[in-house]
Amino acid sequence: MGNIQKSTISKSDVRTHIKDIIVGKIEKLEKFIEFTLEASREIKKTPKYDSIREEMQEEIYQMQRQLAALNDLRRNLTKVLNKPTDKIQLGSMVFTNKARFYISVSLGEFYFEGDRFYAISEESPMAKIMHGKKPGDSFVLNNISQTIVDVM
Repeated sequence: MGNIQKSTISKSDVRTHIKDIIVGKIEKLEKFIEFTLEASREIKKTPKYDSIREEMQEEIYQMQRQLAALNDLRRNLTKVLNKPTDKIQLGSMVFTNKARFYISVSLGEFYFEGDRFYAISEESPMAKIMHGKKPGDSFVLNNISQTIVDVM
């Protein structure tokens, strides 16, 4: 595990990076849905192909649900402010002795300038247990003890 302190990263750059990841996933899914819809229209309308058509419909339905979830993430990200925080809250970038967290949306693991971060929502157990804490505070979650080193 490399050095965890905040170095010179800017929170707004990380936020933009997350937005780009989400937008990229949305665009890819939209293309995929379109492709699958067109393919499903090509399938002959005969009983023999009903199950294939049904599978494709199911596939499209799943992708549309994923798309809705990603659009929610994108919307929620706009509520995440860029201002510096001294206590942990929505919008905080948290550096512990074990990991880096950005309390924003539940995107999960992502890399920024070669470093691994976790984008988590304020509803997550991790964000809830860290809420209101500041550098120097410690907490235990899932039997893992962590100490907060820095908050941005």
